[in-house]
This record gives sequence, C-alpha cells and structure tokens, in this order.
Amino acid sequence: MNRYPLWKYLIIALAVFIGLMYSLPNVFGEAPAVQLSSGKATVKLDADAVKRVQSVLETAGVQADFVELDGTSVRARFKDTDAQIKARDALSRAFNPDAADPRYIVALNLVSRSPQWLRSLHAHPMFLGLDLRGGVHFLMQVDMKAALTQKVESLAGDVRTLLRDKDIRHSGIRRDDKALTVRFRDEATRQAARPLLQDGLVDLLWTDGTDASGDLTLVGALKPQSERSIQEQALKQNITTLHNRINELGVSEPVIQQQGLDRVVVQLPGVQDTAKAKDIIGRTATLEVRMADDSAEAQTALLSGGLVPFGSERYLERSGEPIIVKRQVVLTGDNLTDAQPGFDENQEGAVHLTLDARGARIFRDVTRENVGKRMAIILFEKGKGEVVTAPVIRAEIGGGRVQISGRMSTEEAADTALLLRAGSLAAPMEIIEERTVGPSLGAENIAQGFNSLVYGFAAIAVFMVFYYLLFGVFSTVALSVNLLLLIAVLSMLQATLTLPGIAAIALTLGMAIDSNVLINERVREELRNGAAPQSAIAAGYEHAWATILDSNVTTLIAGLSLLAFGSGPVRGFAVVHCLGILTSMFSAVFFSRGLVNLWYGRQKKLKGVSIGQVWKPQASTTAPAPSVE
Repeated sequence: MNRYPLWKYLIIALAVFIGLMYSLPNVFGEAPAVQLSSGKATVKLDADAVKRVQSVLETAGVQADFVELDGTSVRARFKDTDAQIKARDALSRAFNPDAADPRYIVALNLVSRSPQWLRSLHAHPMFLGLDLRGGVHFLMQVDMKAALTQKVESLAGDVRTLLRDKDIRHSGIRRDDKALTVRFRDEATRQAARPLLQDGLVDLLWTDGTDASGDLTLVGALKPQSERSIQEQALKQNITTLHNRINELGVSEPVIQQQGLDRVVVQLPGVQDTAKAKDIIGRTATLEVRMADDSAEAQTALLSGGLVPFGSERYLERSGEPIIVKRQVVLTGDNLTDAQPGFDENQEGAVHLTLDARGARIFRDVTRENVGKRMAIILFEKGKGEVVTAPVIRAEIGGGRVQISGRMSTEEAADTALLLRAGSLAAPMEIIEERTVGPSLGAENIAQGFNSLVYGFAAIAVFMVFYYLLFGVFSTVALSVNLLLLIAVLSMLQATLTLPGIAAIALTLGMAIDSNVLINERVREELRNGAAPQSAIAAGYEHAWATILDSNVTTLIAGLSLLAFGSGPVRGFAVVHCLGILTSMFSAVFFSRGLVNLWYGRQKKLKGVSIGQVWKPQASTTAPAPSVE
C-alpha cells in the first residue's frame, strides 16, 4: 500500500542529484576577472584572440585560472584583484597601442569561482540583478517627434522622385510638422499626381487643398496607424542598437526593456563607472557610401604610404588593408531601410540591401556611371571610420535592391547586415533618470535577503518538528529539497535573481509547507476516524492531493498573469513564483511520500505513526484509538 517501486526512488535520487549539481555553483561566489571585448562594430574576437591573451599574460608574468572565449568576448579569471589589475594594464597595452583610438574594451569583471568540472557540466550560478550586485540604472526617453520628422523628410524625397520619374511638375514641397504639402499650378496636374502619390506612399493620407497664395495643393498627413508603426519601429531599433553596444562592454545580463510607449530602461549590473556607461550607450554610428579613388596618385599613396590626393581620405578595411576613398558622400545610412543576409548566384554569402526611393535613384545613377570601380561602405563611430566592405560594381543596379557579395562567409554576411541595419539609433534618446547602486549596498541586500530566508526556514522547521514530530521532519526535508530544486532550476535557466525574486522564494517556502500541513492533517483525520496507520497514510496523501492541486493551479494562474502583463521587478517575482509552485508540488507530494514510504512502508504490522497528538472526541469513541508516538 505504502511502497514505491524502484523507478520512483530512482527519479527522486536523480532529481536530488541534479539539484545538488546545478545549485552548487552558487556557493562558490565570484572571482575577479578581465574581459576583452570589441570596441568597434567592425572588430571581432575569435579563438585566435584567446591564444593572444594567454601569450600576453604569460609575458607579463600573470597567472590566470583560465582564459576562454565567451560568446563574442574573451574572459580571464584570476585569484585576486592585484593580478586582475596587472592583467588589465598588460592587455590594454597589447591590444590598444593607440590609446586615442582603442579598438578593444578591456573591462574589469566578476565571474564565478566554480571549479572546472562543474563548468564542464554547464553548471553556472544565477545572475544577480542590479539591486544585489550594484551597477547603473538609466531611464531613457526616445524623441518620437524627431523620429516622425525624419520619416516625413524621407517621404518628401520620395515624393520628389515619384513626380520626377513620371514627369509631373510641381511648384514646391513643404513639410508642416507631420504632413507634406505639394503645390501645383493647375487642376489637371494635381489630378495626375493624386493616384501616383496615393499608390506610392501608403503611409500618407492625401487630401485636396489651397494655400494662402491661391495655389492648388495636395496635403499628405501621416495616417494614425503609420505614425504608431514608425514610433514602434524606432523604439525597437533603438533597443536593438543598445543591446549591440552594451554587449560589447561584456556586462553580465544587462536589462534593456521598453517602458511605456517612448521610454527604455537600461540596467547594467556590475558597472560602477557611470561616465563610461553613458559613453557606450550614447555612441552614435553612421553609415556613408563613397567611391574608391583609383587614380594613379591614389595608388602611389597606397604603395608608398604618402599623402593622399586632394579630396580623398585613407581608411582601413576589416582585413586591415588600407583603401583610399573620395570625400564626396554618395549615400548615407538614412537612405537604407533594411539589410538582410542571404546568398548570391554562386550560393556564397551576400548582404541584400533595400534603399528608399531617393537612395535607389542615386544608387542607380552612380552604379551606371562607375561600372568596374570599387564602392566603399564606411561605418563611423566616435568620428572615426572603418570600411565594412568595398565591393566592385559589376553592372548598373536599380530598383532599390542592392546585393553586396564577394567571397563572404554566411557569418560575415550576417555580421555585415547587422552593422548596416542597426549601426545607429533610429531616433535621439535622452537620459531622464540616472541611478547608481553601490556594490556594498548590493552585498547588504544579499545578506538581508539570505538572512530572511534562513530565519524563515528555521522558524518553519522548528514549528513543523514540534507540532508533527517525525512527519514534521519529513516535511522539513521535503522543504529543503524544494529550495534546492528551485535554485537549481533558476541556475540552469540562467535567471537573474533580484530582491523581488528573493521575496518570491520566501513565499514559495510558505506555500510549499502549506501542502505538507494539508497532508499531515488529512493523515491525522484518517487516524481520528479509526483508520489503521498504513491506511491513514495512503488515504491522507490521496485525499490531500486534490486540494493541493486546486490551490496550486489557481496560484499558478495568478503567477502567469503577473508574468504575462507585468514588467521589470514584477516579472522577476512571477518567474520565481511560478517555478516555485512546480517544484513545491514535486517535493511536497512525490518526495515527502517517498520518505514516508521508505520509513513506514515496509512495516507490515504498523501500530502507530509519529505525527503528533491526534485529537479524538470521547463521545464518538467506540474503539481504542490507534497509538501515536
């Protein structure tokens, strides 16, 4: 009746073992480290960078616990902060010989002290949020008016192109806030222009009008749905660009999320230098398309390293080779609407660009006049430019669809598309709130949160053991396993733990022990009704299961609602809360019954159970009550 088959005990043992393995990294704490990451969008780090870092550290006489490639950055862990500072200085000298133009970011960081055998199992500790680790918090406002103005300016260029291509004359185009006004001299011309503009520019709603001078006009105002779409796209592109920039700094689990319709929250745990953080998130990147200078003077300057011809400049390609390009800008990133990786006709990597109407017209003219020449696409950051790619023009390219190819790998094509697509912010952003949380405050928050869990757990354990005796011990062990499994799951998911998360863990402990209280009281009720001890145990767990399931499902629904509709700290609380409900159902029912079965299940003639005082009214007593311990 109260015996588990072997496979159930194996499941319990496996769950506890996994819980121990994946919660263990949280015990070791953090060690000082140095992280080397890209300081420019055109610079990448790979396995060769790891070997170079190891060589630099050996030359400097600094011993690292390990050096590894972590995503797009290289991390080296050290035993103490003295070695960390020495390593940072050595790496800065080696990787950034020109301090005025740093190509790499050498940042101090913290990584887990977990031993290598745990790391090989992909067992990592939970990330700590801003309130537990310290760092910088920014609330940024996106200038949506500037985004709309930029879009309307772009549409004004499209209007000129459409009317010029169809040889429809106009008397001028004027932008008024979020609308365009096109003047015509006669009604026939306006009638010819209306269907063209309505079909070609679907974001604008065109209406007839007359200006102060009596000229006939077509007024195109942004449609409300188009206006919302432009604002949403601007916000999304800004968030994507911020992600790209902050990832270069190597911040562990940065929080970059939308707040409201026009604000973005940026939290950088572990970063204490506010000025450096501002510099990174406020970086501006722009794209320019220029023609390469293939004159004899330019070729001589390339070979000799001398002065470049007047009207030209020297830049470096991604491979490090110099190239001389003309100063005249053919196109800018404002004319680029999209960039996606793909394949060319030879099934090699390529980048497919989409230009707006003005950019398509300029590109068509330039490519027609410069077949066989190189065109350089330059990315500017902090006033310094680097050539992303410099393809040879093979033929005239029209239609606004451009393909960049030339022995690219698929990875290089994807990287180039990302640079071209998200190199700059879609709309200006302003920091309206700035907050710094010190590491000492974070450590104090951790200590207080940990103490609240310890004291709460101890109080629950004392009460359960005092009130339910051995069954209270079983409940306390099950509660410990629940906490172990919850931390393990959070660690495996690489969740970010914050103060609301610690509050959710405390709440989970209370809910988990509530399930054990229900089970113990149902067992007591069965004993009170005269059932035999073995039957009382079986009936108690079976009858309590329905109540436990109902209460946990309803609470889980509330948690999922918080997860779906909440944001920020509320979502952090909801994640831990929902996971805690699932682990508590396993530990309170499945695991605790396994302990009870293991202790009592093999006793065929069980006379009593240690579950505390069973209160039985004398009036209903018809037979001796089962003995209890």
